[in-house]
Parts: sequence; C-alpha cells; structure tokens
Amino acid sequence: MSGKPELKGRAARLARLLPTGPGQAARTPFVLLVVLLLGGGLICLLVLNSALSEGAFKLDDLQRGTKSLTDEEQALQRDIDAYSAPDALQRRARELGMVPGGDPAFLDPDGTVKGVPSAAPGVRQPAAYTPRVLAPEAMTDDPSPTPGR
Repeated sequence: MSGKPELKGRAARLARLLPTGPGQAARTPFVLLVVLLLGGGLICLLVLNSALSEGAFKLDDLQRGTKSLTDEEQALQRDIDAYSAPDALQRRARELGMVPGGDPAFLDPDGTVKGVPSAAPGVRQPAAYTPRVLAPEAMTDDPSPTPGR
C-alpha cells in the first residue's frame, strides 16, 4: 500500500483536480512577481511624491510673485490717488499756468445757448477776441465760401 487512504466518489474526483507531487507549481516565479510588483509600486510612489514636491515649490514661487505684484499694484494705486486729489490737481494746474474758469455757458441740444460766458478772472483777452467754437447761427452768417463746395 502507498500509505494514503483510497478515496471514493466525489473526494476522488476532487483529488484528481488538485496538483500533487512533482507537478506542483514552483514558488520562485510567484515570489519574484510579488517582489517586482511591490518594487514597481514603490518606484511609482517615489515619482509621484517628487512631482508633488516640485509642484509645491512652483506654487510657492507663484504665490510669492503674486504677493509682490499685489504690493506693487497697491503702491501704484496710492500714487494715482495722491495725484488725483483735488489739492494736488489744483497745485499742478497752477504750475501749468491755469486759472479757475469764469461763469460757464451751456449749449442745449437744439443749439440755443443758456447763460452768458465770462472770462476767467485775471486773464487778459485780446481786443478782437474770437471764440474757437462758434455757435451754429454764427457759422451760417459767414459770407466766406466753405472749402469743398
């Protein structure tokens, strides 16, 4: 006898399906496959970690640049506010030789003039003062021919 009990029926059919003896699969290829899979996974994790670290450094640089540009924008806005303040505008206008204006006149959409314009105080006008912009009725009374007709 072989030392093993003789199987019958269903147990005998199952025993024939299971490998026994020298036909058993070797463990070495399976162990190598598992080691290769684990090593590949670790290498992939290392590459991903490096990529994330590089992205974090780029993000930090971009945030630093954004902060400096925001500071510069705020400084420029303060300069604009300082130059557009009423007292600064008045001082700059005086430096350019400007004086406060006189009474204004308004032109209605139908061409009528409302109000009487006056010269700015302290400004001397020449004797024959002709305004640069004429009223529409002054342009029709002009006897000189218009160019292009």
